[in-house]
Amino acid sequence: MKQISISDIQRNLHKLDGFDIVEIVDKKRNQIKGYFIDNKYAGFVQELVENNRKKNSPSNSIAGSLHKYANLSLIEKEDDAWKSHMEEKHKI
Repeated sequence: MKQISISDIQRNLHKLDGFDIVEIVDKKRNQIKGYFIDNKYAGFVQELVENNRKKNSPSNSIAGSLHKYANLSLIEKEDDAWKSHMEEKHKI
């Protein structure tokens, strides 16, 4: 995979031409900053992002699935419940 620095992209944007995927590197900090992916893969990448978003949505998590059973009238009372529990447990 081809690596290009951020400053090299700023000076010579045409260097991205002809590559499907390019790794963008910050040479000063020796870090990978991201990837340039050619536009022909945009649909595929969007599909991956949507699938990942659906998979990680709050409704799929345990908290999200239990949220529908929550008693909304008790939420205000639960605000300091953890603090009260810790004070009681450790006699603060």
